[in-house]
Amino acid sequence: MSKQTSGWLRPMVATFVTAVFFLPLYLVLVNVFKPGSKIVDSPVGLPIPPTLDSVKQVFTRSDHLFWYGLINSVEVTAVSITVLTVLSAMCGYFLARSQGLGARIMLVVMLAGLMIPPAVIIAPITEVLRSFGLMSTVMGLVLVNVGYYVPFGVFVFAGFVKTIPVELEQAAAIDGAGRMRTFWQVVFPLLRPASASVLIFLGVWIWNDFLNPLIILGPAEGTTVTVGIYRAMGEHQQDYGQVFALMFLATLPVLVFYLAFQKHFVKGLTAGASKG
Repeated sequence: MSKQTSGWLRPMVATFVTAVFFLPLYLVLVNVFKPGSKIVDSPVGLPIPPTLDSVKQVFTRSDHLFWYGLINSVEVTAVSITVLTVLSAMCGYFLARSQGLGARIMLVVMLAGLMIPPAVIIAPITEVLRSFGLMSTVMGLVLVNVGYYVPFGVFVFAGFVKTIPVELEQAAAIDGAGRMRTFWQVVFPLLRPASASVLIFLGVWIWNDFLNPLIILGPAEGTTVTVGIYRAMGEHQQDYGQVFALMFLATLPVLVFYLAFQKHFVKGLTAGASKG
């Protein structure tokens, strides 16, 4: 390909890809500020005049669908990513510093678990939760999240730990610090970029999860924001204005969460590649 051809082809491809990714965002943004009746007639048209009636209707629903979903989503996501970050950091540190064959086999087995789609194992998971009395509980959903996503966190932390000089830990050991104290006071504070990457990735994945909350929590324990969007659409009646408003409001907490950790995000992703 000549330089002249690549000079106009790359901007065209970049513009097309940007438009493809931006189209769903555009549809949500413009339809949030429209009445439900205008969305069906003109889904891509601009909101003229704009209105917040759909957002107000979501806030004032008699069943409090959004508020219950928001509370459940915040609880499940916060507890899950906190436990995942702590466990993944400790396990990743152990595997990164262990030179034995057993540690390598454990890492391969954990990473192989990420290749299994969640939908494939949802049936046996529900049977296990039901046998322990954890079905339709927030704790059961948290345990499922931790069990499935901890390999990803271990992979990120293990790669980042390898970039930390071992001499820091040796110096702490000379000063009399034990293995656990060395990890929490010397190593873990240096894992902030990796922690930010794990928190953002897993936080977004767990927040956006639909299948697990729908099946595990069920109607007895309420709903999450993603399941709430699904339940806002009835079989014979659909208020598209409220649906788009729910999607918009469900995205805001994740956006704020990302902006809070973004300065460490890229560093955490690339640090593990600088050293084997």
